[in-house]
Parts: sequence; C-alpha cells; structure tokens
Amino acid sequence: MASKLIPALFRTAARPACRVSRTQFRSFTAASSRRSDSLAVHRNTSDNNPNLPFKFSAQNEEVITEILKRYPPQYKKAAVMPLLDLGQRQHGFTSISVMNEVARILEMPPTRVYEVASFYTMYNRTPVGKFFVQACTTTPCQLGGCGSDVIVKSIKEHLGIKQGETTADGLFTFIEVECLGACVNAPMIQINDDYYEDLTPETTKQLLTALKESATSGSNVKVPTPGPLSGRQTCENSAGQTNLTSEPWGIETTRKDL
Repeated sequence: MASKLIPALFRTAARPACRVSRTQFRSFTAASSRRSDSLAVHRNTSDNNPNLPFKFSAQNEEVITEILKRYPPQYKKAAVMPLLDLGQRQHGFTSISVMNEVARILEMPPTRVYEVASFYTMYNRTPVGKFFVQACTTTPCQLGGCGSDVIVKSIKEHLGIKQGETTADGLFTFIEVECLGACVNAPMIQINDDYYEDLTPETTKQLLTALKESATSGSNVKVPTPGPLSGRQTCENSAGQTNLTSEPWGIETTRKDL
C-alpha cells in the first residue's frame, strides 16, 4: 500500500514546482505613477529639513488666533488642517519646519501632524512652482470636449516638462490628478485655487502664457478669468437657458382656471 502511495505523493509535490507563475500587470490609469515613499516618507534636503527655521508672520498669527476660537481649548489640535494650509500658503509648501511649528502651536506630537500632512495630497511636502497646474484626467474629462489627453499634451509641449516636474524658472509645476468635481465643464485644470474649464489646446496655451507674463512683466497683463474659457457662464447650457424660464411655482401659486 505504501509503495503505491509514495509515487503519487512525489507527483503531487512536483506539480507546483513545474508550474511557472506569470506576473500579470494591469494599468488602471494613464497618469504618471507616484511612488509610495514620496507620499509617506520625508527625506532631508537643502531646502526642506528641520534645521531651517519657520515662523508664522504677524498677520498669520492673528489669523491663527481667530481659527483657534472655533475650537474648545482642549480640542485645539482639531485646527491642524487649517494651520497646515496657512503655513503652506505662507511658505510655498508644507515643509517639515512648517509641520513642526504647527505641532508646537497646537501642543501635539509632531508625528500626528506628519500623519495628516502625508495623508492629504493637497499638502505639498516638496517645493512647487508659483503656478501649480493640476490636470484632471478622470473619465469625464477624458471624454468631455477635446479630451484631457489633448490638454495634457499641450501643457507638456508648452511648458517643456513632464508630469511631476517644475520648469527651470520655478514658475510652473505640473501633475495629473483625479476628479476635481467640475465634470460638466470638462476638460478642466486647477491652477492654485482657481478652476479653468471648457479648455482647448489653444486656450490652455494662452492661459499659461498669460500667467507667465503676469509673473515676469507685471500686473498689467490680462489673465483669463477663472471658470469656463468658452464664453458661457458657469455650467449653463451652451445653447442658452432651457429651464426656469418663468416664475417658479410656490405654495401661493394656483391654477388660473380654478
């Protein structure tokens, strides 16, 4: 009986060794990959290390005082997100020194501040350009209008950089992002706090040129107004208003034939 089982056991054990596993790769996005350590790990650099001092300006200290009034004293650590945002706006990015200063003000462990700053992608923990260009490449923007692929290509050609890079003059940083919530006006990009929508390659290049001229030539340069660059207002129908064309019904409205 044992002599019959032994060959069968050898054959069973040999089968997994004979099978060659094949690693399957499937891309879920066409955007450039962002390695995990760039999101969660800090590396000291000449422009971002704990030895570089950071203090909030006198004006921002007044803002901090107003922010802290919104929270009970024992829960002031809840203000970590608005203070990080304030520090980023003053310093240009959320450096390790900004995080340490926020931790000192809120009397919380620095690690807790690092956790928040590394979790939310709106906090830029490395330097970015004066104009932070974020192109939405989610499905609605890929399908809407001329498509986000064309917009991304025009940005790369006009600025001469790829996703995740900054121009040599330090004016523009360009990345791809997921949905920014302006799908009805696709394709669109976000530059700093402003949305520019209904884009074409031509209007995108004109926008970038105007922004560069405004930063190098002065404030007399006319920069396109944020919002749709197609001429329509907000997200109205391009053919004009098609609803709410008369007085809406209310509780006092009755039929005239009654």
